Amino acid sequence: MPPRAARAGTRTLVLGGIRSGKSHHAESILAEAAAVRYLATGPSPEGDDDWAARVHAHRSRRPAHWSTVETPDVAGQLRADAATATLVDDIGGWLTAAMDRVSAWTGGSVTAETDALRTAVDAYRGPLVLVSPEVGLTVVPATAAGRLFADELGTLNQRLAAVCDRVVLVIAGQPVAVKEIR
Repeated sequence: MPPRAARAGTRTLVLGGIRSGKSHHAESILAEAAAVRYLATGPSPEGDDDWAARVHAHRSRRPAHWSTVETPDVAGQLRADAATATLVDDIGGWLTAAMDRVSAWTGGSVTAETDALRTAVDAYRGPLVLVSPEVGLTVVPATAAGRLFADELGTLNQRLAAVCDRVVLVIAGQPVAVKEIR
């Protein structure tokens, strides 16, 4: 399935496993947009050379005319400008940071944050592409924190898919349409 160029008002959720090609596919959807806002949700921790290399690879693929905003406040960014072509990479990183902020690992609730994100995505009127890891394609995590994250991300992915116009699953670099615009 070749990438379909994003149209105004089209919200696309791109799912896939680690190193599946989901980010590359998401970028290709917005490749022809005149201006793109790239919302990077993950931190750039110092001292982690592997992570720094991954961030560098993502940055080097982006066209020079794309703007990058490194932020955990995705919902706020989407509400502040609901028209510019936007790529959010990735929802798993965003969820981890949100769970940290509300102490979800020790009983806090991330519901308000996920509700705000879902509402902002639903209201978005420009081309929007969200990248998220797909959960449930492997063993159940062995730790309570791992299970909590998988449960929260699986629920969030379902909620985002419900308000997105398109959902694509990328496996081994091959995008498979899960949901198309009706």
